[in-house]
Amino acid sequence: MLQIRNLRKSFGDLHVLKGIDLDVNKGDVVAILGSSGSGKTTMLRCLNFLERADDGIMTFDEQRVELNKVTHAEANALRRRTGFVFQNYNLFANKTALQNVTEGLITARKMPRKQAEDIAHAMLVKVGMDNRADYYPSQLSGGQQQRVAIARARAADPEIIYFDEPTSALDPELTGEVLAVMRSLAAEGRTMLVVTHEMDFARHAANRVVFMEQGVIVEQNTAEEFFTHPQQPRTQEFLQTYKQRSLL
Repeated sequence: MLQIRNLRKSFGDLHVLKGIDLDVNKGDVVAILGSSGSGKTTMLRCLNFLERADDGIMTFDEQRVELNKVTHAEANALRRRTGFVFQNYNLFANKTALQNVTEGLITARKMPRKQAEDIAHAMLVKVGMDNRADYYPSQLSGGQQQRVAIARARAADPEIIYFDEPTSALDPELTGEVLAVMRSLAAEGRTMLVVTHEMDFARHAANRVVFMEQGVIVEQNTAEEFFTHPQQPRTQEFLQTYKQRSLL
């Protein structure tokens, strides 16, 4: 479904991505793990054209583009096939939950307002937020805002949803409600690429895990094999640190 070859990105002399190859099949839930600064978020932003890559080829089903030469029209066409959930929600402060979900449908997709609102209500029901449809972001908790953001990402029925650390800005007690929504998406067979530090989600909801370090993919495997039989010394060290922290 999605194939990435030789993805590279630098900021000045800082080489953040050093030749990433990645394949995502329809229905995959791929968890992207790694320490801060490993390039995870930059990779996701390049895939959704929030950053322009220096090199690399993306093939999305039948559409193939050179990431450093992609046109505005090509980028928009590919974005319309995807959803993106940001770390800090990125909701419009002056719009209600319902309006945040309908905005892209009406403005970008030229959908009639009534149809957009029907879809938005259905999506808010799925994330348990329809009873807050008329609330503004300032009236919602962080977890509630992120659930609205997920409803917004789902509303256009994307072929793949990118998640950039969707729970890292949340207090621990609010993390569970967002992860529950994400697990329901995985159970539906949604294709998801998730940058996360939530190891339990990666182990039990993802079917594949990719571990990045210093701009390269160190190891990737099924979630079961990754957590039970890590192959690379750096992966083993990373997982050992996780196990020690979970015992605290």
